[in-house]
Parts: sequence; structure tokens; C-alpha cells
Amino acid sequence: MINKPMLTVACLTIALSVFSGCGGEPKTPTVQSPPAASSTNSGTSAAATDMKSAANNANQPNTQSGTPANNQTAAPNVSQTGSQSGSSGAAPGTVGKAADSSLSKPGAIQVVTSPESITVLVNKQQALPESYEPKDLVYPNVPFTFTEKIDKRKMRKEAAAALETLFEGAKKDGISLAGVSAYRSYATQKTLYNNYVKQDGEEKAKTYSALPGHSEHETGLAIDVSGSNGKCAAQNCFAVTKEAKWLDSHAAEYGFIIRYPDGKESITGYQYEPWHLRYVGTQLSKELAQKNLTLEEYFNAVPVQSRK
Repeated sequence: MINKPMLTVACLTIALSVFSGCGGEPKTPTVQSPPAASSTNSGTSAAATDMKSAANNANQPNTQSGTPANNQTAAPNVSQTGSQSGSSGAAPGTVGKAADSSLSKPGAIQVVTSPESITVLVNKQQALPESYEPKDLVYPNVPFTFTEKIDKRKMRKEAAAALETLFEGAKKDGISLAGVSAYRSYATQKTLYNNYVKQDGEEKAKTYSALPGHSEHETGLAIDVSGSNGKCAAQNCFAVTKEAKWLDSHAAEYGFIIRYPDGKESITGYQYEPWHLRYVGTQLSKELAQKNLTLEEYFNAVPVQSRK
């Protein structure tokens, strides 16, 4: 997610990173041609930043076990901080009724044991290990709304290839897209979150920004996108654009989901973000779209306060 309030504020400028626009990017950026496609894997999350002029990263941990082969889904495997551990989800391909009992404990935080899984579940209850850094980050060959060749332009190799195909599919349908923000390191996410807390207070910040270790951007599998003109990037008005409508209808065909859908705020813990795409593989993305499920619902990891 882009760490910007959907319904509440206009854009804010962060001290260490020059962010303008609610999505942390210029309001009307000039879409730049992508850098030469890189096949060199990078797991270094050192100092590249979300700043226009320099480098600082902020990533978030993700949760889930095992990397399923051939896009097969697997229940997330997490270890609770404290005395309990175990599987927090249903059996692969199902929505089980009996989730790990630790998930029903208010405030329980679990750490993902296999953060490299394509279907890893990362949210407010499940976190990536603080030291986790994706080892196969590359630059997807797609346009972005900024020129710098920095970390927030990167995605994991499989997700990057799928994103390129998605952009090509959109273009064939007359839709021009641009990337806004992809990978962030733990340190970058920490900086962003702390600045949002200073700006809006902790309670409001938690509705649109993730704590470090809890952001999908840290997995290298998530990206915020906009139209090629950059208008409404990471803002509420993006929801009514032709680009958002195309993504809602077609993202699942390419292995992506709208991670924080409208009407599921009490389950995901975040406001509706039509610009936030998460790669999960085509098998799972199509199933989630068909059944109108979030990852929390699919893995039976719905927060206790949202259960009926």
C-alpha cells in the first residue's frame, strides 16, 4: 500500500523524502521510460529512498509459508511472538473454519517463517522478519512516474515479469499505466510511518499506513500504480478512472489482486486502495476474484474483531 489516506487528507510532504500527492508521488508527474531491464537479482535494501534526490528505503515484513509450485496456494506458516506457533490458515485451496487460535487473541503478532512465498500473507497481525530482504529484486520494464533508478522501482523477478505482461495487456485495451511505488525496505517503511504519525496521529495513520515489517511493499510483490499522466495517483479520485476500472476487471488475469478492496476495510485493516496491486500468481488471483475474497478470508486469518 502507498501509505496515504484515501478519504481524509490531501497530500503531505515527508521530511526525509520529497512526497507530493497522496500516493507519495508527484501529483502530475511526467511518466518516464523504464530503465534498461535488469536481469541481475538484487537483495540489497541498503539506502535507496523514496526521495526524489536520494536514497532511503522502507520495507515491511510479510507472512506465509512455503513457496507454492506452479502458483499453487499454501496456507501461511507463521510463528507467534510469544508461546504459540503454527499454521494460521486453512488448507491450500480452501477457506477453513478453524484458524490458529493465536489469531483470535487481540494484539497477537506473528512472524512469517517463509517470507519468500509468492502467496505470503502480510498484514497487521502477521509480520515479516525485520531482517528479510527479497533476493531476486529486478527493475520491471515498465514506465514509472519518476526518473530515479531506485529501490521503489523494483519488484521480485516473477512479479516484475507479470507486471510487464499486465501493462502490455492494458495498452492493447487502450489503457496506459505507470508505476508509482513498489519495493520498500524496512527502514524506509519505518521512516514513512513515523512521519505519518507525526502528521495525523497514530490512530489515523494506522488506517492507511503500515508499521515497519507489516507492509506488503517490503515483500517485493506489491506495487502502487496510476494512469500514465499520474493524475489521482494514490488518491481517492483514482477509483473512478478508466485505469482503475480496467485493473479491477483484469488484474486477476495476470496474477494480481486489488489487495485492499472496497467494503473489506474491517478485514484488511486498511482503507480502499484501488491502486495497490499485489502479485499472488494467476491460480490464486483468479480464485480470489471469483469468490470476492481477501487473503485474510482465504487463509481464514480474519482479525478477531471482524469475525461474526
